[in-house]
Amino acid sequence: MRLHTLRRPRRRAKWAVLITLVLFTAVCCASPFTTTLNALAALAASRSTTGNDPGGGTIADIPPRMLQAYQKATALIGHDVPGCKGLDWPVLAGIAKTESNHAAGHSIAANGDITPRILGVLLNGSGAGGNTTAVADSDHGRWDGTAQGERAVGPFQFLPSTWDDSAGRDANGDGVKDPHNADDAALGAAVYLCGNGRDLSEPPQLRSAILQYNQSGAYADEVLGWIRQYRAATKASVDLSHVTGTARTVLDAALAQRGVPYSWGGGAVSGPTTGSCCSPSGKSGASITGFDCSGLTLYAYAKVGVRLPRLASDQAGVGRRIPAAQGQSALAPGDLVFYAYAPGRDATIYHVGIYAGNGQMVNAPRPRAAVRLDAVDAMSGFAGGARLL
Repeated sequence: MRLHTLRRPRRRAKWAVLITLVLFTAVCCASPFTTTLNALAALAASRSTTGNDPGGGTIADIPPRMLQAYQKATALIGHDVPGCKGLDWPVLAGIAKTESNHAAGHSIAANGDITPRILGVLLNGSGAGGNTTAVADSDHGRWDGTAQGERAVGPFQFLPSTWDDSAGRDANGDGVKDPHNADDAALGAAVYLCGNGRDLSEPPQLRSAILQYNQSGAYADEVLGWIRQYRAATKASVDLSHVTGTARTVLDAALAQRGVPYSWGGGAVSGPTTGSCCSPSGKSGASITGFDCSGLTLYAYAKVGVRLPRLASDQAGVGRRIPAAQGQSALAPGDLVFYAYAPGRDATIYHVGIYAGNGQMVNAPRPRAAVRLDAVDAMSGFAGGARLL
């Protein structure tokens, strides 16, 4: 059985992929290429839940006690599933980010207990939260507070029946297998994802494990995106010893801004500035001093006398264009990296970063984040790059 059944609607209409892309990538500094895109993004954002909050992707995003639980589970899994390979904490973080935003808004005690409890919608077929099939009660309300049916529970959103039948574990040693305890839930999720002994370092097996958790391709893509970002965050350093000249100057300038807040419309040749209102998801930069993606690139390149246009889509017209078909291997440190709603159509470019080498870029990713190092494939719609130096 899946851990949760029809807990959120899965968008299947022809616009679904576009809406998901807009939300997941969280438009950073797009050109106004259609008002339809902005309207769709705003509509989708208005329907998003805390668990789908597009902010994050860094270790600082995760409550320390939750991170401890993820790391503890990866250390213990060898005892529960000896044949499991390749489980690292970003896999668990990717699931928990998508399911509960790492228990955001809840207190996490020293022993891992989470209060108040995290409860999904009642799966009674009412249509609320996307559920159209009633699921019979299995725990008499012990975990989900109701005997009228089932609710997904805890930071990993288990169905009580799945928890009691197979996934439940006592990882904190208190004698209770509790899905509302961070340690127990993280280990239970690890056991479920590992199955009888998957090798989660193999992309097809990792995707299969996630699909077992929720049988939706869009869901798997969302989780995998977070996994990539958390893995990149664990390697948040870059060796620039081999980078010299103007490329080094550009990268040094951009990297010096790490930790500066994202601000929609923010950034100029002089440095961070207050932004403007509003991003397609309704986030204003008017009270935030910082950078958006193209503001950061504009600033860094100004350090070597290169004046860039303000929008990411316009910046793609500067320098020698590197087609997406050439792949990341064609990029060199200092190159601009672009992302588009429709790769191959530069008018749809919505995001830009600065390639730093080793598959990483300096990135001002989205509202509620900060300038940081990210994996190049942490964003959707890779559209190649441009060499200006």
